[in-house]
Amino acid sequence: MQLVDIGLNLTHQRFDKDREAVLSRARAARVQQMILTGTNVIASKQAANYAARYALDPAHRNILFSTAGVHPHDAGDVSADYLSRLKELLLRPEVVSVGECGLDYNRHLTPRDVQQRVFHEQLLLAAEVQKPLFLHCREAHEDLMRLLKSVPNLPPVIVHCFTGTQSELADYIAAGFSVGITGWICDERRGTELQQIVKHIPLDRIMLETDAPYLTPRDFPADMDPAPKGGRNEPAFLPHILHVVARHMNVNVEALAEASATNARTFFGLPTGKNG
Repeated sequence: MQLVDIGLNLTHQRFDKDREAVLSRARAARVQQMILTGTNVIASKQAANYAARYALDPAHRNILFSTAGVHPHDAGDVSADYLSRLKELLLRPEVVSVGECGLDYNRHLTPRDVQQRVFHEQLLLAAEVQKPLFLHCREAHEDLMRLLKSVPNLPPVIVHCFTGTQSELADYIAAGFSVGITGWICDERRGTELQQIVKHIPLDRIMLETDAPYLTPRDFPADMDPAPKGGRNEPAFLPHILHVVARHMNVNVEALAEASATNARTFFGLPTGKNG
């Protein structure tokens, strides 16, 4: 069994002291490939550079990749040349997706009109470079869909860390989008609706992710090995998420693992080989 973690914030400061050990634990847990999330231009460059450096070791080839984009929380801080800087990153082979980008009306860290403008600009960039979109959406479904429909020739889309309603999920599936599921499904407070509707995601549209260091599963057994460090999530916990998703989808764990990994490799164009 091999897994792909499609969303990992590995350049986050919470990994500064043990980043290499985190990757070693992930590989020991059969997480064979990981995509590092870029949330602004600087973070996107850091993720791309780290992925490229990691691949310099032949034993680490085809393991780490990254995205390049501006998260809606960072949309108010973009520079005048941010699009050209993102495009430069997106021409690099280790950068496999445009994002994390989208809309977030839950926390209101950036005015809605600014979020929409920056998201629309990134949609146009994605249509130009034809690398898939890695989307964020919180309480902004209608505006997200409206903007997506306004741009022709978009590349494939995945809604990262899906936490929406059944009707929103139906819209995404009807539009041909893929859906990323995180440890949100393991949360007995917030994840109950997702537990009920995840079975409506076709096996050829689902991918798995940790969003580490965020969204640590809340249902870990007391003897979990490796155990969360200070509540921090990490990619080695992806097999736990896999088992929870498989249970709520009522599918075989191995079948879900194979489907989610195959979907990720096809969607993002990840190479396969002795390490991949």
